[in-house]
Amino acid sequence: MNSANAPVWIGVDVGGTKVLAGVVDESGRVSRTARRATPGRRVDIGQVEDALEAAVLEAADGATIAGVGVAAAGFVDAPGERVMFAPHLPWQGEEVRRRLSERWGVPVVLDNDANCAALAEWTYGAARGATSAVVVTMGTGIGGGILMAGRLVRGANGMAGEFGHMQVVPNGHPCECGGQGCWEQYSSGNALVRFARQAMGEQPSVLEEACGGNPDNLTGPMVTDAAEEGDLVARQAFASVGDWLGIGVANLVAALDPEVVVIGGGVSQAGDRLLEPARNALQRSLVGAAHRGVPPIVSALLGPEAGLVGAAELARRAGDQPRR
Repeated sequence: MNSANAPVWIGVDVGGTKVLAGVVDESGRVSRTARRATPGRRVDIGQVEDALEAAVLEAADGATIAGVGVAAAGFVDAPGERVMFAPHLPWQGEEVRRRLSERWGVPVVLDNDANCAALAEWTYGAARGATSAVVVTMGTGIGGGILMAGRLVRGANGMAGEFGHMQVVPNGHPCECGGQGCWEQYSSGNALVRFARQAMGEQPSVLEEACGGNPDNLTGPMVTDAAEEGDLVARQAFASVGDWLGIGVANLVAALDPEVVVIGGGVSQAGDRLLEPARNALQRSLVGAAHRGVPPIVSALLGPEAGLVGAAELARRAGDQPRR
């Protein structure tokens, strides 16, 4: 067990497939982590909270816990008390912050996972030093966070930054949210796979062998690996996703005029293969681009731990407030 006397701040990122908890110091460094599988949407709420508790206690390793920040993949209300809806979790209007604080006997802060990632990138990562930034997280879908004058913009209901569900194609591809033509249907991990599947039958590709000849078995990592090997179909899929990324970013820049746009999430690990077509599309799509400053599109720096780092930062800031 850890014998250190200093209390620790813990961040927890609760996603659709995993719960990741970590101890985060004042420089944003993660020293210990613990992982649990997310029980799923059709389970008792207590099972999800048991998984969170197990991950938090393992990460703490016997140290006193000063506070916990929870980054939830779902809609969190403006006061940071409830998860109103989570696509992959059973929380619907649940008082998550209160329940967890009572369960653990420590202060708990709750926010959306993309907001937490945005705060982490602004405090320690790619947006550090910027007065305004938009952070777009690309995974299975798209999430995001907005920072203006150094503060997170949460909106009247706490649900700002749901960029993935902006409609970019009227009557376009159906989305899991119930809408059609949402941005994330054209620029996300799911979109990457769909673009590759569509092109597989039109020209030779190593993806045929990777998926055993069955396009339904194709996955994002397969497309990424094929692109690294120079496969034309895979590279064209990344170019299509990147192009749509830039089109959506142009809309965000027109609305918010940020100093920098940060792209995070698993898909962003493709680097310039994704970001270069996005930059070109931003320049092409942004109204008045030749007569204004166009913000750079850069890769996030904190990787998959950004959500828990931002959550711990929120908890630490909340804990500091009474002393100021």
